[in-house]
Amino acid sequence: MMFTKKQITPSPVPPRMPTAVWNDPFARLAQRCGQALLVLSIVALTVFAATKLQLVVVPVLIALIVASAFRPVVRLLEQHMPRVIAAIISLLAGIIVFGGVITIAVFQVQSQFSTLQKSVSSGINTVANFVQNGPLNLGTKQISGVQKTLVDFVTSAQFGSGALAGVSTAAEFVTGAVLTVIVLFYFMKDGPMIWSFLITPFAPRVHAKMRRAGDSAVQTLGGYVRGTAIIAFVDSLFIGVAMLILQVPLAIPLAILVFIGAFIPLVGATITGIIAALVTLVTNGPTAAIVVVIVVVAVQQIEGNFLSPFVMGKSLKLHGLIVLLALTAGTILGGIFGTLISVPAAAVAWAVIKRWNDPIVPEPGVDTAKRASAAR
Repeated sequence: MMFTKKQITPSPVPPRMPTAVWNDPFARLAQRCGQALLVLSIVALTVFAATKLQLVVVPVLIALIVASAFRPVVRLLEQHMPRVIAAIISLLAGIIVFGGVITIAVFQVQSQFSTLQKSVSSGINTVANFVQNGPLNLGTKQISGVQKTLVDFVTSAQFGSGALAGVSTAAEFVTGAVLTVIVLFYFMKDGPMIWSFLITPFAPRVHAKMRRAGDSAVQTLGGYVRGTAIIAFVDSLFIGVAMLILQVPLAIPLAILVFIGAFIPLVGATITGIIAALVTLVTNGPTAAIVVVIVVVAVQQIEGNFLSPFVMGKSLKLHGLIVLLALTAGTILGGIFGTLISVPAAAVAWAVIKRWNDPIVPEPGVDTAKRASAAR
């Protein structure tokens, strides 16, 4: 019997799979860069849309800031009356206070306008005499050139178009103010329910994070605004009392200006204090102006070293570099309003980022399953 040697055919070697293109470190870096570019594009489009819709965006943001500051008052009133009545009382209280301050400032300007005009004329002559005969040694020719430039600007078509643009701006301001009051009422009455409605489509875990982020944002924003308002009131009180003692014209309107300027960190209170000192220099002379400068510097030192750390607390404190960058970006993107809103926005963003990855603790007495089904 013949035995034939069985031929053994080698099994085919499976082809080597090529290395995945997106698995090497450079490819992962490219993925991250693409994601970063996508996020930056979305942010840029959002900012562009916000600048084009300022008449809507600005009132909504102002209403959100004020509603966050008034939230403890509304919550306290809700314990004793219906939510609608609590929102109406809080809104009327805010309008009365704001309107009263503006009315006082307007009456002060009207009652002291003639005195201020004479003082300013005398002060300008004094400054011109100092510039012409003082150490600067500028001649009459240079001063006349500056005067001619100012007169040419006032009588130019550019100044006239600016005045017409001011009329349009006033109309937009009235429209924005009315819209702000309406939106503010709804935020005070239904703020938490509006946020719950907006985050309804998210999955349960993301829904819980978004809910907590909203609470942190309102708490941080309200605390920031209330703390800044207390600091601004102290600044304007001391500077205003000093100007009243020195009998500076428009002392109360200047104190209100200091109060508003204190909402701009780092530079706001300093700039408004310099304006108050300049007005005092023109109207009351250099001695009174030096006293105002001393008061402004002393108030700034008390605020920075004692009042601000006590009122604001560590949770709302941002590094000076972050504040400076936020102010710069806000001013470039949104002008004066961007300057006012940039630092609170940075504080809110930082508070949300810090709490985003914290473990989610179920609230006592709340059915998690029901909340999850409602979130879906």
